Amino acid sequence: MNSEFTRFVLAGGFAALFNIFSRLAFSMVMPFEAAVVLAYLVGMATAFALTRRFVFERSQRHIAHEMARFTLVNLLALAQVWLVSVGLADWLFPRIGLTWNADLVAHIVGVMSPIGTSFLGHKRFTFGSPRKI
Repeated sequence: MNSEFTRFVLAGGFAALFNIFSRLAFSMVMPFEAAVVLAYLVGMATAFALTRRFVFERSQRHIAHEMARFTLVNLLALAQVWLVSVGLADWLFPRIGLTWNADLVAHIVGVMSPIGTSFLGHKRFTFGSPRKI
């Protein structure tokens, strides 16, 4: 396994913990669907800081440009996380009778779902070297 990918998974795992625990807190005051989105933003901010610092080399872009690119990649991942999390919690789990911590299990699976696509997006688009014309 590539050490860069390993660092990405570790940084993402740490950010995922922030995501999961903040979703649990948000769920105390808002619906699950909204809590997933807000928790994703908490996890995304954590992931940006860790990924930029420990995973990829600097792209030679301004931090604001890296942040914008990171956000674009993560908006796609957010759609995937939301669809998987809500799809499992609201559709699949009730149909198969899974009731034990269904929201938590659905959210964990959802948060894990974009690991590969996010790695490639950030490696090539967010933190990849700018192309010279």
